[in-house]
Amino acid sequence: VQLVESGGGSVEAGGALRLSCVASEYAGAHYCMAWFRQAPGKEREVVASAYPGTTRSRVVDAAKGRFAVSVGRARNRLFLEMNFLKADDTGTYYCAAARGMSEFSCLGRLQPRDFPNWGQGTQVTVS
Repeated sequence: VQLVESGGGSVEAGGALRLSCVASEYAGAHYCMAWFRQAPGKEREVVASAYPGTTRSRVVDAAKGRFAVSVGRARNRLFLEMNFLKADDTGTYYCAAARGMSEFSCLGRLQPRDFPNWGQGTQVTVS
């Protein structure tokens, strides 16, 4: 599966951005997609995840109320709506995908090692 992100940019604190990820295919059931963020000098961490088979999704506690994740109608697109952005949201945002994952796992605590497929990343800078 190939993933391509878009929608990053530079915004002022309090602003909004919408990230998009397109997968080369919908991998069917037991397929998980997620957004990770990597800030300068820090490890990559999950921000949100979604299970296209059921369209259920989860946003990490630190972003709840500000970020929303959704799956596109064709189920091969993943979106991340980011509102009320803060300087701490600055980083490179990566889309990731994994086959053969249960919904329970997909909506739980995720680590980068859980995902074999990654996009090239899109930069988000909040000043």
